[in-house]
Amino acid sequence: MTYAKTTAFTEQQQQLARVAKALGHPARIAIIELLAAKQTCISGDIAAELPLSRTTVSQHLQELKALDLIRGDIDGLTVCYCLNTELLRAVFAQFASFFTAATTPADCQPGATCC
Repeated sequence: MTYAKTTAFTEQQQQLARVAKALGHPARIAIIELLAAKQTCISGDIAAELPLSRTTVSQHLQELKALDLIRGDIDGLTVCYCLNTELLRAVFAQFASFFTAATTPADCQPGATCC
C-alpha cells in the first residue's frame, strides 16, 4: 500500500504546496488577475474575458474557492466572486519568506564547490 507522506511535512509546507498547485494553471492566474483588476466579478463575466468555456472557468473557480483564495456569494442566479485578500497577503508572505531563504545561501556561487 502506498500513500502520501504529507504528515512528514509542516503545515506551512503543505499549505504552500497546495497554493502553488492551484496557481500552477495559467487560467487560475488569469482569474486572480481579473478579480484583482475588477475588485469583484460575476462568473459569466469571467468566462467572457477568458478564452475558455463557462464550464471550464467554473471548474477553475471551484479549485480556487476550495483553497479559499477566492470567495463566491450567490446573488439570485449568479455568483459574485472576489479575492480573499487576507489569505492572499498571508500566502504572499509565505512565498516571500520561502524564496528569501532559498535565494540567500551562504557561499554557493557559480564555480564554487557546494557541499
